Amino acid sequence: MDEELHERVREVVTTIPPGKVATYGDVAAAAGASTPRLVGRILSEDGADLPWHRVLRANGTPAPHLVHRQLELLRAEGVLADGQRIDLRRYRWQPS
Repeated sequence: MDEELHERVREVVTTIPPGKVATYGDVAAAAGASTPRLVGRILSEDGADLPWHRVLRANGTPAPHLVHRQLELLRAEGVLADGQRIDLRRYRWQPS
């Protein structure tokens, strides 16, 4: 994997402010990654020190294996879910 791309993805994730979320696709577009799946791979392998919980699937839901922890972390930042879905219209971060 391209090390520069890897670092750009990490940098984009660090800029998502508390109380906001982005989709894997949002992060991929901002970092210049070819696919949102690459963002997921980077976060799973090298994202423990990042605010990974602010990155959601395109439909506003967490990955199934992270749902409880991710929603708990988001709730602590004031991001409230409707069931297991975050309202992207309300909480979505737009990079400047």
